[in-house]
Amino acid sequence: MTADPHPAPSQNDAAIATRGVTRDFKAGQRNITVLHGIDLDIRAGELTYLVGESGSGKTTLISIMCGILWPTEGKVEVFGTDIYALSDTELVEFRLQNIGFIFQQYNLIPSIDAASNAAVPLIAQGMPRLEARERAIAMMEKLNIGDQIDKLPSQLSGGQQQRVAIARALVHEPRLVVCDEPTAALDAGSGRRVMDLLRQVAVAEDRACIIVTHDNRVFDLADRILVLEDGEITHDGTEMPEDH
Repeated sequence: MTADPHPAPSQNDAAIATRGVTRDFKAGQRNITVLHGIDLDIRAGELTYLVGESGSGKTTLISIMCGILWPTEGKVEVFGTDIYALSDTELVEFRLQNIGFIFQQYNLIPSIDAASNAAVPLIAQGMPRLEARERAIAMMEKLNIGDQIDKLPSQLSGGQQQRVAIARALVHEPRLVVCDEPTAALDAGSGRRVMDLLRQVAVAEDRACIIVTHDNRVFDLADRILVLEDGEITHDGTEMPEDH
């Protein structure tokens, strides 16, 4: 099948719908199940947090949601498209057009400067390099790193590298933004500015944002908080449960 680069939302307004999603890993002779039949809708127009202890399956789940890691079983729809029914080429194109992923380890290209790193999604879409760089610089200025555009990743602090990675994820205005600890390397003020920008750019009627975080400084900004424990969703509400 051919992926629609701008698919319509599904009837239940879910940006992401997972049904029966499991994920197993091999550890020597053992088979370890990390996710246990996840049924979940991430709604468009909301800022959703995914929290849980290390090893609970958070990164595995968001990787499956955005087409990076295949589920062992189950189905994943992103804005109405069954992404694991696509060919490899179609899946890559779908991700490029629709998804921005902020990695915990930044994954910046060490040999090019910060603005060029932030411009990568636009260049991959075919935008002329000069125009892509200008748009990347504008996004970096929103993140208060406009004075770092010509520096290599090795010349940036951890917090600056994180903001370049965030600029790269947002520069092509994806319909779905998926973030793995986007405020981990930032001070409280910078963290709230980043979260405000994510809400501004990524949350609208036809967009959504899901964030893995342990940062209780920004819990109040969430529309919805999901708690994952041992590969299962144990809480779904507007606030953190009192026992967490």
